[in-house]
Amino acid sequence: MSESTADLEARLTDLEVKFSFAEDLIESLNDTVFRQQRQIEALATLLAQLREQAAEPGQSGTANLRDDIPPHY
Repeated sequence: MSESTADLEARLTDLEVKFSFAEDLIESLNDTVFRQQRQIEALATLLAQLREQAAEPGQSGTANLRDDIPPHY
């Protein structure tokens, strides 16, 4: 079961290459998660603003959804 030095070096090189690709992938995924978290936070802020606007009667014009039904219904 004795491997030659050349075989061990080849295996080590392969592991180093795989590790480098994995490291790049992790960094890329981390950047993606960071950008998505910023988008989620922006959307949550926008949603909170929209909820505040919807809770204020009289601001949007009609308080009842039935008032928005077209006359042919």
